[in-house]
Amino acid sequence: MATVSAPANPESDPRVKAVFDDIRATRGTDFINNFWLYLAFDPTLLEQVWTDVRDLMARPTLLDAKTKEMIYIAVSIANACDYCIHSHTASAKAQGMTDGEHAELLRIVSTAARTNHLVNGMKVPVDTAFDTDA
Repeated sequence: MATVSAPANPESDPRVKAVFDDIRATRGTDFINNFWLYLAFDPTLLEQVWTDVRDLMARPTLLDAKTKEMIYIAVSIANACDYCIHSHTASAKAQGMTDGEHAELLRIVSTAARTNHLVNGMKVPVDTAFDTDA
């Protein structure tokens, strides 16, 4: 269950409407997903988060769009964010992620989680060769 309520008419706030209009223009769709609808309970937070997401995920950067979405999936799995796992898997598929790439991503995430747990459980010291300050 949600911890905040989505505003009944979020676009009655001009700041929210401006963000939603930018989301529509950036994504080329009229669809505003629940994350943004619920985040509209606080227009300042909505503006800040959308700016960060837009500038990193929706604009060209050094990483291609599919890779960024796949990284987002991996982090969302690690953080157990069901909503983000679903939304970014859909986005990655829209960017061309194949079933084989998705399966490989899941294998990498599960292998990394396993080895991370082992290293943390054993408290293995970091090798000097991996320490950039050494």
